[in-house]
Amino acid sequence: MDFTLALLFLLPSVILIAIFVYGFIGWTGYVSLSNWNTLVPDFSFVGLKNFLFLFHDFRFLSDVRNTVVFTILFIGIVLILGLVLSIFLDQKIRGEAIFRNILFFPMALSFVVTGVVWQWILNPSTGVNLFLKKFGIEPLWYTDTHILAGVKLGQIEVGAPVAIIAVVIAAVWQMTGFSLAMYLAGLRGISDELKEAARMDGATEFQVYWKVIIPLLRPITVSVIIIMAHISLKIFDLIYSMTGPGANFVTDVPGVYMFETTFRGNFYANGAAIAIIMLLTVAIFIVPYLIISRRGDSSGS
Repeated sequence: MDFTLALLFLLPSVILIAIFVYGFIGWTGYVSLSNWNTLVPDFSFVGLKNFLFLFHDFRFLSDVRNTVVFTILFIGIVLILGLVLSIFLDQKIRGEAIFRNILFFPMALSFVVTGVVWQWILNPSTGVNLFLKKFGIEPLWYTDTHILAGVKLGQIEVGAPVAIIAVVIAAVWQMTGFSLAMYLAGLRGISDELKEAARMDGATEFQVYWKVIIPLLRPITVSVIIIMAHISLKIFDLIYSMTGPGANFVTDVPGVYMFETTFRGNFYANGAAIAIIMLLTVAIFIVPYLIISRRGDSSGS
């Protein structure tokens, strides 16, 4: 009876998830293998034609470069800032609650709001540049088309687009609070006796954190990396509201390309192919993490 009742409660959710999540993923995969690239549906099978087109397309290759650079910078800075700020707040400083609220506040905003605000702040002709001009510094921010350490590889120049740094700044500003909260919770869970034991053994304060505390925070670090990677690989709203594709696609990402290809260009099969590639890319990070977490929970129980 209890099993039947539980099944009845879960059944509506299972049906809705099967239709609106896995059903639509299957439909997207089906469309990506079709020839539907006009307003008129055409479901004739073309195999991997749409995928092969993308990997010879200048814009998509630029998107891949931008995503890789954005992901590396975004995750690295969020991790470092979150850890440093959490260690700072863990010192039981006066006014900790105020600092905590200030640092957590950006997380309450949507990426759209963040994008618009930082677009104003980093506008090359206004914003922070009005102050920087006094020192003879006038960066172009998200309008810059230069590629740092650029090397010509096929159709695109591989390197770090200068313009993507502006987007990284905005994303880091919003998501550092999440990393801070995770690390602070981890630090508060480590006993003071462990720290004191390390100090009594002659470890300096730096060695206490480097050799004792930070290794204990490794599971939190992995969790933050996975979550931030998931955000960066499918990011759309921040880019779309802040910069758009950018000149020469220096700030473009697959999410923006998929939206414009599907809903503005009516190339539905190409858009579906981009969506499937994004799904597989995110799955590469998420699925192994879920498997390892599940094994850890099973062994712990």
